Amino acid sequence: MSDTNTGQTPEKPGVELVHALHKALPNPVEMARTYAEVTQRASRILAQHIERNTEQGISSLPSDELGIAKAFMDLSARLWANPFCLARAQVGLMRDYFSLWQRSSMRMMGVSLPPVVEPEKSDKRFRDESWEENFLFDYIKQSYLIAARHIHDTVCCVEGLDTQTQQKISFFTRQYIDALSPSNFAMTNPEVFRETVNSNGQNLVKGLNNLLGDLLSSGNGQLRIRMTDTSAFELGKNIATTPGKVIFQNELIQLIQYEPTTKTQKKRPLLILPPWINKYYILDLREKNSFVKWATDQGYTTFIISWVNPDERLAGKHFEDYLREGSLAAMDVVEQVTGQKEMHLAGYCLGGTLLMCTLAYLAAKKDKRAVSGTFLTSLVDFSEPGELGVFLDELSISSLEKKMAERGYLEGAEMAITFNMLRANDLIWSFVVNNYLMGKAPFPFDLLFWNSDSTRMPEKMHSFYLRNMYQNNLLREPGGITLLDTPIDISKIKAPCYFASTVEDHIAPWKTTYLGALLPQGPVRFILGGSGHIAGIVTPPAANKYSYWTNDNPTLPATPDAFLEGATQHPGSWWVDWKAWQENLQGNAEQVPARKPGGGVLKPIEDAPGSFVKFRLDQA
Repeated sequence: MSDTNTGQTPEKPGVELVHALHKALPNPVEMARTYAEVTQRASRILAQHIERNTEQGISSLPSDELGIAKAFMDLSARLWANPFCLARAQVGLMRDYFSLWQRSSMRMMGVSLPPVVEPEKSDKRFRDESWEENFLFDYIKQSYLIAARHIHDTVCCVEGLDTQTQQKISFFTRQYIDALSPSNFAMTNPEVFRETVNSNGQNLVKGLNNLLGDLLSSGNGQLRIRMTDTSAFELGKNIATTPGKVIFQNELIQLIQYEPTTKTQKKRPLLILPPWINKYYILDLREKNSFVKWATDQGYTTFIISWVNPDERLAGKHFEDYLREGSLAAMDVVEQVTGQKEMHLAGYCLGGTLLMCTLAYLAAKKDKRAVSGTFLTSLVDFSEPGELGVFLDELSISSLEKKMAERGYLEGAEMAITFNMLRANDLIWSFVVNNYLMGKAPFPFDLLFWNSDSTRMPEKMHSFYLRNMYQNNLLREPGGITLLDTPIDISKIKAPCYFASTVEDHIAPWKTTYLGALLPQGPVRFILGGSGHIAGIVTPPAANKYSYWTNDNPTLPATPDAFLEGATQHPGSWWVDWKAWQENLQGNAEQVPARKPGGGVLKPIEDAPGSFVKFRLDQA
């Protein structure tokens, strides 16, 4: 068969790749020198790591703090006890491989056939055209997807395993499968292969330097993958830039009040409780996507809490300290500087969990200052925490408590790794490919800058939160937990509540957040936004991105599925819907002259974003 354009006989599939690789080999002397240098640097890192562990009395023997080995031993026992299940899985695997071999043979002969298996539309690993157009890479891709599907299907539904063990097996099997993707290796990723040929292998040399740099940057020999160019951002300069003042400070918080942008403002101010598991400025990244800037532009006197990044000195801080010195203290200050008792409260993620505790506490005290509560991707009922449940069994929590007891806090990097594992292909392996295989520097991206800005958790607070809420789900039970000598009963809350969740949320699954929306006694509006935990919330109207679903049934449907069945989809941002909901609340139309930070009552301490938020663990 001849090539119609050149008249030349094409080379056999894969031969051109071998020739290209041969041409790409650099000078052997330069290669030897480079590897010698790399070896020396790597040896120093390894020696320092061993010396440090020896001094600290850390054993080199592996431990099984999460019970992974035990879970897979249980799996093996169940599988071997059911040989029919194994045989069926093997037959299915061979059937799909035979179909792939047959299709590939037909393709070599010029016959076009549909693929045996295709990646999910959301799978970004195989977007390069060569994964489909090149015979060899297409075969590698499909072979991997077939094996991945059969491995996961075999282990995900084994009879006789308890739910916790099954979830753990499924989660860590997926981690293993994702790690072995051909996109993660230089020779089997067409984009990396092309770059290796074009740069004469310099991408791999640069990538190795990037890898060593990331190892050294952590200070303890652990790998901390850079997701973005952190030098491209500076808090208060090009991120977290909404003008405001820190008007109050205690051990746990700085309270920021933002400068007004309208001549008059709504009489009732807005206080935002962000999660202390991350920095507050997710709601104030840039002017174009800042929720606090947008809320201020709508006429709200806007306040937000900036939580301290704790160290061992705050190890004894309890969850109820975050209530007393956090939300309640901030409410007192807001009332003091505005002269208004009534205010709107909003909480994001863990901040929403604290907000629900705050509203229940106020209801028990017959304190009516909170006239509404807004919950953004917030868990209140923890019965189905999603894949985070893998890390929340007794063995895992006990191990975590032991670590926290040694330091007085949970290290921020450890928490970040856990969340990144929930979306490993997007938040781990994509950066391995970009930084270490392509040899590129991370792209400057505000959201990833925030994501890499880790925070710690005080020992007592975090242990209470994990055990009473995640593990035992006591917050939903009337009187299940007691804070500041007050039993917490969500069913006593009568203030109107607004819940915004997102359909692809991997941290606070929307069907679980919906269960929490059914608990307050007052009127509740629930909306379901597009995208995930962050992108679905930080979605300004001007971007005209994503959409959201509402259900206008006067009574919130009893189940999330019933809500979705009767829901109507709306284009654009849920922020618009929230604004309309707020404006329809009784007594929310009154205006007052624009308020300056401090209100003439408190002297501003410093400019926003304040000193608490500027402390970065990776620069400590």
